[in-house]
Amino acid sequence: MSVYQLKSRFQDILRPLVRSLAARGITANQVTSVAAAVSVALGLFLSIAPLPRCFLLVPVWFLLRMGLNAIDGMLAREHGQKSILGAYLNEIGDVISDAALYLPFALIDPNDMMPAMAVIFLSALTEFAGVLGQTVGASRRYDGPLGKSDRAVLFGALGLFITVGGTFAAWTFWLWAMVALLLVWTIINRIGAGVREAHRAAR
Repeated sequence: MSVYQLKSRFQDILRPLVRSLAARGITANQVTSVAAAVSVALGLFLSIAPLPRCFLLVPVWFLLRMGLNAIDGMLAREHGQKSILGAYLNEIGDVISDAALYLPFALIDPNDMMPAMAVIFLSALTEFAGVLGQTVGASRRYDGPLGKSDRAVLFGALGLFITVGGTFAAWTFWLWAMVALLLVWTIINRIGAGVREAHRAAR
């Protein structure tokens, strides 16, 4: 199971808003660029000024960003705005945004930032594995158990934890280790699913 599987219901809720935005001339690439820019700005702000109360912005922004990600995709698919540039912006923007938003959590870990940095690296590799499906004759893979939406829930929960006065300690190492294992599992699932899909398409 993955949060990604709830995407279709989320899109149904947003569809009237998307039609309104399209009518106003808002483009998918504009939405994608704004989402990436705000993500990077928020990540830099929390890295420089890691005040606990400010981490409440993380779950709030992740929720808004999930909405913006759904909106840009719907504008592209349902309103004739698909473009090669948009595909690049979408994939690169997501990886950069995730790295920027995860980085503050690595910086506030009093033990060692390397486990969290490994999670950031594996998160990027997870999306790379998903995109590679398209290069071998399969679709863009979104298999779990820890895709982008699932990570948004995880880091949003961590943001709430910090906001209410929670602190990282020795247990954090085991948290990052578990997350890393789930990311490796996700990478394996995406590669395996992509290979199977490509083989079926080639028959």
